[in-house]
Amino acid sequence: QVQLVESGGGLVHAGGSLRLSCAASGRTVNRYVMAWFRQAPGKEREFVAGISRSGLNTYYKDSVKGRFAISRDGAKNTVYLQMNSLKPEETAVYYCAADLGAAVPSRGTLEYDYWGQGTQVTVSS
Repeated sequence: QVQLVESGGGLVHAGGSLRLSCAASGRTVNRYVMAWFRQAPGKEREFVAGISRSGLNTYYKDSVKGRFAISRDGAKNTVYLQMNSLKPEETAVYYCAADLGAAVPSRGTLEYDYWGQGTQVTVSS
């Protein structure tokens, strides 16, 4: 069993930055694929960023490349999403997810075994 708890969301002006955290308990994040998704009102949940099981590779939605960065800290059993130059259209609930069976992150939601409760990110124009 894995419990994931996100934090760090909030209200920020366009162009601003936030760092989201996903604290895991039950298992160590270093052994699994971890990813961040987001879901805006009325839209499907979409992949934002992921990190491979080895930690050597990261993957991003095209529109966030160069602005967002996913990382993990094994000692703290926490995964982070640094978000810079935020845009109003990126307002959404951001979710952390864990895939216990994969080596690389899937961009689909069905493959993930555990999800956090989400943290709201609101970007004002």
